[in-house]
Amino acid sequence: MTTALLFRDDAYLREATARVLAAGPEGVVLDRTVFYPRAGGQPGDTGVLRWAGGEMAVADTLKGPGDGVLHVPAAGAALPEVGAEVTALLDWERRHRLMRMHTSLHLLCSLIPGAGVTGGQIGAEKSRLDFDLPEPPTKESLTERLNELVAADHPVTEGWITEAELDANPSLVRTLSVQPPRGSGRIRLVRIGDAASPVDLQPCGGTHVRSTREIGRVEVAKIENKGKANRRVTLVLAGE
Repeated sequence: MTTALLFRDDAYLREATARVLAAGPEGVVLDRTVFYPRAGGQPGDTGVLRWAGGEMAVADTLKGPGDGVLHVPAAGAALPEVGAEVTALLDWERRHRLMRMHTSLHLLCSLIPGAGVTGGQIGAEKSRLDFDLPEPPTKESLTERLNELVAADHPVTEGWITEAELDANPSLVRTLSVQPPRGSGRIRLVRIGDAASPVDLQPCGGTHVRSTREIGRVEVAKIENKGKANRRVTLVLAGE
């Protein structure tokens, strides 16, 4: 079963009609969806599926078998019938916060060039990246530079390259713990800034805002020592 990923073309879609391909306690598979399935440190979306005579709260979204996406029902939720037409509606406020957070982590990555990313997690309340870095900048300096990039209103765009092109440019991959998915023959790149001199350019399958100004003010909440050369940098959206 294959689910068309509508968020790949437009991360701002909040709802879509779809057909139920499969339904069970492990999740509902639709032929198309606006829900992002958990991957690459970004949580799965939540929201609701509605159909004539019923609705199902979606507690999580996961990658399913094959190219399907599992919309995981909340405990005790009713399930739609196979073949039914449903409307999939995102919890948009949560998704948009995740988009802002995810984009801010790309900016953070750009401020620590040369250091591999050993781990990371995106959250609606706080997000983090772990760097292979003996001596990180101070949290005050990182906060100041991050907000300069946010205020500069850099565009956030995407494009595609072949797997061979990525192999020829391995420095595009900053994450040491997670590698871009392969097998389709092409890799999605997310670019912040102009094409000639981007602020950040790296493979990523997640969802992002359209411009850095949309992130709003961010702060480095703390920098922790997680090993001999592993530093964890935690971000929060300030004033919220």
